[in-house]
Amino acid sequence: MCPSLPDTTGSAVPVSATPRVALVTGAGQGIGAAIAKRLHGQGLRVALLDKNGDGAAALAGELDPRGETALSFHADVIDVGAVRNVVRDITATWNAPDVLVNNAAATAAGSVWDIGLEEWDAVLATNLRSVFALTRLCAGEMRRRHWGRVINLASLAGQQGGALAGAHYSASKAGVLVLTKVFASELAAHGVTVNAVAPAAVLTPAAQALDPEALARTVGTIPVGRAGLPSEVGGLVAYLASEEAGYVTGATFDINGGIHMR
Repeated sequence: MCPSLPDTTGSAVPVSATPRVALVTGAGQGIGAAIAKRLHGQGLRVALLDKNGDGAAALAGELDPRGETALSFHADVIDVGAVRNVVRDITATWNAPDVLVNNAAATAAGSVWDIGLEEWDAVLATNLRSVFALTRLCAGEMRRRHWGRVINLASLAGQQGGALAGAHYSASKAGVLVLTKVFASELAAHGVTVNAVAPAAVLTPAAQALDPEALARTVGTIPVGRAGLPSEVGGLVAYLASEEAGYVTGATFDINGGIHMR
């Protein structure tokens, strides 16, 4: 006979008395904007961080013109000092972030032979170093409060490689997948989950800026017969940010129309 599991009903999932606070990077457009909209629609207070300050400000104003539940912040995730100040301002205005979505990313298509070292470093700093720095900035307070959600946007390119978005992009996203597991292991005992979401071709401004013929060829290989929508990624992220996702950590969630099945 299998031993019975302890009944933790009513105690396993602490419910916050006030709306939780989410920080979404790269929230001015595309997937980040869709995630911010979805989280705000589910009752979270959302801080939108983007180096495109106008885009983030416009979306924050759309979500809440009064600025009570949506705020925008202009910063580049490469600048750790600026990001630290953003986290400080969010904490002073609301509370420390309960949910962190590391979405900001840079793509720079091109042959592996044409990538300069400065460009390599810039892409890795935006896509990978920022995840490391921001998670450390936010997860300490999550750990102290015994509740938190960190969701990292990876990519099919980080699982399979691929030249469409550049070798540096693929390498950085592979690093995100491993870093997700490292932080998940560190934080699991403290009520903080860390997961990755790996989209394939999604109709974002960044994807539409790539070579049209190459993008069309990629979409043509997707079993469902189309590219993904930012709102579909937003729905998955919203689940991982929810109270109900407390038993899910260290995982990578594929959202790719069946192009990569495991």
